[in-house]
Amino acid sequence: MNLKRTATFGVVGGALAVWLASAATSNRTLRPPIIVPPSPIDSRGAALAEEVARLHERLRPTATPNQPSRNLFSFRSAPARALPPPAAPPPAIVEAPAPQPAQPSLKLAGIAEDDGPNGPARTAIIAGDGQLFMVKEGDAVTLRYRVAKISADVVELTDLTDNSVRRLALK
Repeated sequence: MNLKRTATFGVVGGALAVWLASAATSNRTLRPPIIVPPSPIDSRGAALAEEVARLHERLRPTATPNQPSRNLFSFRSAPARALPPPAAPPPAIVEAPAPQPAQPSLKLAGIAEDDGPNGPARTAIIAGDGQLFMVKEGDAVTLRYRVAKISADVVELTDLTDNSVRRLALK
């Protein structure tokens, strides 16, 4: 009975394996796969890739460069070279005249006038050096200037360093 049972199991197992194998495969013929033609952009991209590869090949050097005459990464001094003969000596330096002290920025802000026994008495209002000066003829404006004359719209200042005249006018 052992032999008969083993043979039955073998035949039934074989039939089951054939049945499962036939279910897994089909006898139908397969159609060829659908091939989508590349779009025009893809063909232009491929042409561009070929052109880029060709240009890269063209840019590659064909000859090895000669050995450079100097090493840019070496910190040693170059051999001494012969100096050319000196040129004619430069002309002698002439001393420049002493610079004039800068004139302070003064501006005539206004003129006040009072009637007096000898004619109008005028007072000039001058702005400069962060101050406001109210001066009459003969008064000092800063340490550098003195008021020489006050007219209806102009003040004449005399420079005490070189006696030059500076005029301030109303604007």
